[in-house]
Amino acid sequence: MPAYLDAILHAHRAAAAVDRRDVAGTVARVRREVAQRADGDRRDFVAALVAGHRERGMAVISEIKRRSPSRGDLDPGLDPATVAADYAAGGASCLSVLTDQEFFGGTPSDLVAARGACGLPVLRKDFTVGPLDVCDAAVMGADAVLLIVAALDDGELGSLLALATELGLAALVEVHDERELDRALAVGARLVGVNQRDLRTFDVDRERALLMAEAMPAGLVAVAESGIRDATDVERLAAAGYTAVLVGETLVRSADRASAVDGLLGARA
Repeated sequence: MPAYLDAILHAHRAAAAVDRRDVAGTVARVRREVAQRADGDRRDFVAALVAGHRERGMAVISEIKRRSPSRGDLDPGLDPATVAADYAAGGASCLSVLTDQEFFGGTPSDLVAARGACGLPVLRKDFTVGPLDVCDAAVMGADAVLLIVAALDDGELGSLLALATELGLAALVEVHDERELDRALAVGARLVGVNQRDLRTFDVDRERALLMAEAMPAGLVAVAESGIRDATDVERLAAAGYTAVLVGETLVRSADRASAVDGLLGARA
């Protein structure tokens, strides 16, 4: 079976190894830039999820991506600004924007365009392997960054979470099993995503999030990711205690994306 995660991480770590930027200097510069931003430039990713859950029983993080390593092209010519506006009109609470170009066809400019087209907080969906990735997310205007437990050792996970927090970014810490959940909790993660897709094979287990819900401690903001197709899936995950769902392929492939987001939430109020 293809080892997708291994290939993607190899490419990202190789790119990081040849990045000649001074890490300490870049972090210090970005800290200053973040400190100088007006409060109006910040969008609270976690607060938006909590509000969406309170208002409709579930929050939706709608994803913008052109392609997938396992599925191929989804919508290679999509306009991220138009898609973002459609998602917002449909009731999404937040956006997730793929910025990986080699494997997903995304770019940082996709995130900039999507964020500029609506008022929703935006997650930079990419494979974070070092502090420069977190800095880049802050500079491009992201409100949250993804940290994949399977891609990081404990030291990296803790330090990147701390840096994201310092730079005013939420960190969606992604896990796949109870061992990874324990590692996430050990570094203080409070926003935790359960990815139902195995990142090494890209197979989806639609029972994974339901099983993992039993291990989630009270007080977490829990997000179910991947394999979510319709309002029935959302209903089951809401009943299991999830605050939000992150949905990509189902929405990207939809002919009416605003209605597709609204449809995931069904008659919930």
